[in-house]
Amino acid sequence: MKILVIQQKMIGDVLTSTIICEALKKEYPEATIDYLVNSSTKPVIQGNPFFDHIVEFKNEYRDSKKEFYSFLKEIKKSKYDLVVDVYGKLESNLISYFSKAPKKVSFYKWYTKFLYSKVIYRKSEPITNASIAIENRLRLVYSENKITSNIIRPKIFLTEDEKNSAKQFLESNGITKKKPLIMISVLGSEMRKTLPFEYMAKVIDEIVITTSADILFNYIPNQEKDAKAIYDLTTLTTRKHIHFNVFGKSLRDFIAILFHCDALVGNEGGAVNMAKALDKPTFTIFSPWIIKKDWNMFEDGVTHDSVHLYDFKPQLYGDKTPKEMKDKAMELYKSFSTELIIPSIRSYLKNLKL
Repeated sequence: MKILVIQQKMIGDVLTSTIICEALKKEYPEATIDYLVNSSTKPVIQGNPFFDHIVEFKNEYRDSKKEFYSFLKEIKKSKYDLVVDVYGKLESNLISYFSKAPKKVSFYKWYTKFLYSKVIYRKSEPITNASIAIENRLRLVYSENKITSNIIRPKIFLTEDEKNSAKQFLESNGITKKKPLIMISVLGSEMRKTLPFEYMAKVIDEIVITTSADILFNYIPNQEKDAKAIYDLTTLTTRKHIHFNVFGKSLRDFIAILFHCDALVGNEGGAVNMAKALDKPTFTIFSPWIIKKDWNMFEDGVTHDSVHLYDFKPQLYGDKTPKEMKDKAMELYKSFSTELIIPSIRSYLKNLKL
């Protein structure tokens, strides 16, 4: 049996959707499972034993109709028996269709349901603390009565060489286990998912006051200017704890460094999902327009906790959901003051006993 799982979104979605591969491998242990993802997300799933091959969706397939058509023909040649389309957009619709697989599963959309042999209706309320993101993905594999007994956590697999190399890198920069080490997700994937810089600086100040930890910043090269702006807004005492230039040169480097951290705190996004997949404690600050119950995976208020503006000021949303307020995210952030966030972070960090 040959199975293709399609997830062409960003890192957090690709990592989370590995649970589908794991569930399928348990259901069909003899099957060959291919996982189709964007090339840029490959590092987060390397070494995962629950699929057999990574099928890359390259940028050229988006840039050239000819290249995309050639790719579709290769998919057809693979003769898949089952396609699980998690992505559910035009590209994956076409991939599913061209696969000619006798069984094709995706989430329900009225305008694409005819392409699939089975469609799954997403639920809007979680039945466990795994989150809607986890439970709805598992519905693509399991019947409703099997969801709670088959909860799966996303996992990242590092080699011992990667772990040791990251440890040596940290030690060469004067970072040892003498003090706690906390990774800060200082920036979101866009400004509408990023806590205002002055608020984040105060959050980092509080982390240092509470824990005396060494601090690492998670940012990519094109975000350095913004990350430095946040650094400059922290106190002089805090800056002595921040190792601003200690960061991974690649995504795998970042993951290996994160493995040696004691916790991650910051904006919701891929870094939070990676920390959870490494079984690291997390405190997540949700953007005012993200629906918290969709992505607060395995939150227990102890190891994993979070804050959302809606928790404190639901009246700001009226009868609208957070997602319906996306265009007002920057305005809503102004109401998400550190007076709301810091007490929760302080309590969380003290309970962790770092």
